[in-house]
Parts: sequence; C-alpha cells; structure tokens
Amino acid sequence: MNHFTLPEDGGLIEKDLPRGILHSYEKISTEIFDDSSRGSACIAELIAKAIEEHRKSGLPRPFKLGLTTGETPVSLYKHLTALHEAGRVSFEDVEVFSIDEYYPCSQDSAQSRNRRLHEAFLDKVDIRKENVHIPDGTVPQAEVSDYLAEYEKIARGMDLLVIGIGESGQVGFNEPGTARSSRTRTVLLSYKSRKRQARNFNGDLSVTPRTAVTIGIDTMLSARRIILMAWGEKKAEAVRDIVEGEASTACPASLLQEHGNISFYTDTAAAALLTRVVAPWMVGPCRWTPKYIRKAVIWLCGKVQKPILKLSHQDYLENSLGELLELYGPFDKINIEVFNDLQHTITGWPGGKPDADDSTRPVKSKPFPKKVLIFSPHPDDDVISMGGTFIRLVHQGHDVHVAYETSGDLAVHDDVVLQHMDAARQLGFGDRFDEVKALIASKQPGAPEPKELLAIKAAIRRSEARGAVRSFGLDDNTNAHFLNLPFYESGGVTKLPRTQKDIDIIKELIVRLRPDQIYMAGDLADPHGTHRICTEAVLEAIQQLKDEGQEWLGKTHIWLYRGAWMEWELGRVDMAVPLSPEELIEKRHAIFRHLSQKDIVPFPGDDPREFWQRAEERTQNTARHYDALGMAEYQAIEVFLKLC
Repeated sequence: MNHFTLPEDGGLIEKDLPRGILHSYEKISTEIFDDSSRGSACIAELIAKAIEEHRKSGLPRPFKLGLTTGETPVSLYKHLTALHEAGRVSFEDVEVFSIDEYYPCSQDSAQSRNRRLHEAFLDKVDIRKENVHIPDGTVPQAEVSDYLAEYEKIARGMDLLVIGIGESGQVGFNEPGTARSSRTRTVLLSYKSRKRQARNFNGDLSVTPRTAVTIGIDTMLSARRIILMAWGEKKAEAVRDIVEGEASTACPASLLQEHGNISFYTDTAAAALLTRVVAPWMVGPCRWTPKYIRKAVIWLCGKVQKPILKLSHQDYLENSLGELLELYGPFDKINIEVFNDLQHTITGWPGGKPDADDSTRPVKSKPFPKKVLIFSPHPDDDVISMGGTFIRLVHQGHDVHVAYETSGDLAVHDDVVLQHMDAARQLGFGDRFDEVKALIASKQPGAPEPKELLAIKAAIRRSEARGAVRSFGLDDNTNAHFLNLPFYESGGVTKLPRTQKDIDIIKELIVRLRPDQIYMAGDLADPHGTHRICTEAVLEAIQQLKDEGQEWLGKTHIWLYRGAWMEWELGRVDMAVPLSPEELIEKRHAIFRHLSQKDIVPFPGDDPREFWQRAEERTQNTARHYDALGMAEYQAIEVFLKLC
C-alpha cells in the first residue's frame, strides 16, 4: 500500500549542496524522507550494517542495541524483520535493551512495553532470550531502586540506541524537566503524558499508570551512537526544538545535542518547521515555481509585518531573497504577481460559477451542477473541517454526497450510551437500560470493547451525522453513505491493517456515483492515524479504478481539506472559500448535531477546546491572514489543496 505524502512544488536544490551548508541551522544533523516507511527502511539498513561491522570486528561480546516502543518504531520493526527473513541480518549475537516500561505492569499485560516489543519484533527474529533486557514492571516497590541501579549498569555503553521522541520532546519516559544527569529510575508521568498514554488503555485515564521506569538522559548519552526518529506533523514543534533550539530540560531530547555521534531521521511532515523547510532560501539555492514564490513572499510578509503590495526591494535583500529578485524581479513585479495569484484562490463558488469566465477561478464553471463526493474519516469531520463549503455546495444546487468512512464508535462515552437507552425506555420503545449498563460494567481495562456496545455507539454516531446534514437540506437517506471500513473495527485504539476489502468498498461507491469533485482529508496530524489511512485508501481506490479503465476519473478533481487542529499554509492553497457570519453559525449548528461529541474533548492533546471552537478559530485566523496580506476582509475562510 502506498503512503500518502503531499506533492512537492519547488524547494531547496540539495544536489551538490555541501552537507555543512545543508545542515547549517541544525545542532543535530537531520535526514528528511518522504514518509515514515522510507525513513524506517533507511534506519533498518543502518542497524543491519552496524551489527555486521561489529561481527566482523571480532569483539568478544554481543552488539548492544537499544530500542524503543510505541507508534514511532512500528514501521522500523517491520523493515528489520523483513531484512532478517531475507537473510541479511542475524540477531543471534545481539543484546537488546528496551528503554522503558509502565510501572507497575505485568509483562503479560496487553499494554506492556515488554509484550509489545516482543510481538512487534523480538518474537520474529533469531535473538536469544538471555540477550533480551527489558525493565521489569513487577519488581516490588521496596526493591525497584536497587533493581534499576543494576539495569543501569548493563544498559550503559550501548553500541547503538534507536529511539523515538514524544510531542513534548520526551525520550523514553523522561518528561520535561528531566536533568541531564538522570539515570535509570522510576518516574511520575505528567497529566499530559498520561492523557497521551491513555490511548493504549482504550482512552480510560483512570486505569492509565501514573508511574513508569525509564533509562535516563545520562544513560542515553553513554551510547556510542544515537539515532532519533519522529514521524508526522504532531511531532513538528518538538523536532524543531530538538534540532535547532537551545538544549533545555524543558525539552529532554534537546539535551542529546551534546552527543558526538547522533543523527535525526524524520519524514517531511515532522520536519515541517525546520529552517531548511520553512525558509530554504536562507540555506541555499531554490527551484522557484509560482507556488514557491508565493510561499517565500508570504513568509517575508510575516517576517517584516507588511502586506504583499507594501514589500520593498530592501525587504527582499535583507531577508535572504536576493536570488528571487535576481531571477524574477523587480520586487514590485513579484509583489503584484503574487497578490493576483493569491487573490485568484478566493471563490464563493466551490463547485464553479455557472456561465462565468472561469479563466482565473480555481474551479471550472462546467459541468453545472456537479456531482460532489465528500469523504469524511469520522462521522463529524465533514462539517468540522469543511462544513461551510459543504453547505455552500448544497445551497448552490450541486448533487452532494458524503461518505462516512468509519463508524467513529470509540469516541462515544459510555454515559452517552446510557442516556440514549434511558430516553428509549422513557419513550416506551423498549427497556434495555439495565442490560446495557451491565454490558458496560463488564468491560475489562485495555481489552477491546464488546461488539454489542460498539454497535450501539456506531448507531448513535450515524444518527448524529444524518441529523447534521439534514440541518442544511441534504437528503440523509439518499446522499449520506456509511462505509464502515473494516480496518477501523478492531474494538480498540490500535486499528487493523488496511486491506483490499476497505478499498473495494470505496471503489464501489465511486463507480456508482461518478463524481466530478472529490473532497478528502489531507490531514497528517490525526492522533490515531485514521485520517491518513482513509485518505490512502481512497487514493488507492482511485488509482486501481484508473488502472481498470475508468478513464472518466481523469476529469475528476480531488480537493484536500484539513482537520480541526491545523490549517494549510497559504503558500500551498489552491482554493479559499470565504464564509459569512451567518454561514459560520450554520456550520456551527451542524457540528452541534453531533451531540455525543459535545462538551467533551475526545482529542488527546493539550488543547481543551471543543472541535467547533477550534474549527471556527482556525477559519477565522485564515481570514485574518488573508486580510493581513492585503486581501479583502472576511469573517472566516476554509482553504483547500488541489491534488489533481
């Protein structure tokens, strides 16, 4: 299955650029890959090479390899296993050291780092049991300090330590505030960390451990070589702080900057805030496309706090954009071209304006009306992410369909289920309240949710989605489609692998509707990866249909929207749909129909606001950004990228 990455349009010309210049802003040399799979494959090759070099050296001891668990190394372990199965690496003379474990925690627990490392990797290779070292989460509290002091002795001096980083710059369970001198020990987990770790316990914070054991920063620095990993947009701020910021206990991984043999491996999303990505013209020569010129000019506007048409020749020169002036100047010509380019992204007709000159519009006027298919990963992403545009398309007479790709059942709290069962009982539709209450009480911490309970939760999400689209005039019987993709139905946070079954369901709908426009999530920051999986499944379905001879798809345009917590940078935007105050309220009311998500915060991050609040602030900030650049002032703006 292909991994979705955003298309490149211009950028830093890295060929023949000396590494010293390429990494000039980096305190830890960073390698950037298109996606996590390619990055993980490279790291797997490095590990295999290091093991082989150690074997050839003749040293009379095993190679000491430090590993991490969690989401970050999942792809790495798949690649390492594949190398082993291909006979390219043996772990027979390798000692593995895991860097952390929940405490207390049985190694047989479904959430145990011990168990997860075995299932993901160790049980699939030829490592000797006596060479596996994982902190024991069952050691009595009175003995744990002495036990961890012994673990510290054997863990020091690893040949290679490969670790992922957390969203706040954690490494292992070393929280912000961890001292440079820290060693293997027990730690209290912060509330933020426990909220993130709760996803491994079906979102139940009450059963999420409050303590853990971890090797320390000093232990890590004793390793001969360190490789850091980070994948996805939610790690971007941490990557920037670790790679380019000052070493600080507030960002524990930044303390590793002092190591003499350390490197960082990221994907493009995680590297998005590094200088060589944000402002590559400060690093070296660039390939200038119209969008990349727009990116540079918008960046310059933010730097000097001026709208586009007020930028001066001196502004360009003083901010490393002399190359742009030399190639495409003078400055006022660049200003006018970028201003017009950005202005032409704005349209009140996302489906195309009938009988209008569409030469500078983002959407062609014909055909009209269009058949539109909106893919929504969860049952509320459609109205949260592009609700204003959705409503506009319906009101302007297009044949709009929405496909809810997953049931979203896990996001329904148990007390919401009981409230619905009580309402049914009070209305005389049947009394199953006590039965469902007992079903909820039977749940085991960390175990998959009972299927009977998930069926009720899925029904609640469906009814809310239908109510939302009814609120602005869509026929919820004919134009709302619930795909229930199988990969999502694991009963827990960890999803099943995406398979052809998922893709076939999407293919059938696309062929049946034959849409002129497709909207889908281009969001890479979704906390559970559902958005990414759904988008990759749709793209795979489209590609298969094209390969099967569905030539009409070549005329179908694909637009990417984002989730509630992040927005497209304006340098990338292809279409901006302004919303009036009344349309913003209509969108809000559609979001409110998702009552099971109201007044709770299902997103496991640090933002305490509800989805509708984040969505409104995001679109209003986008409007203010357009205004600051010299565009017309709007209440809110939803923006989209055109994939094809």
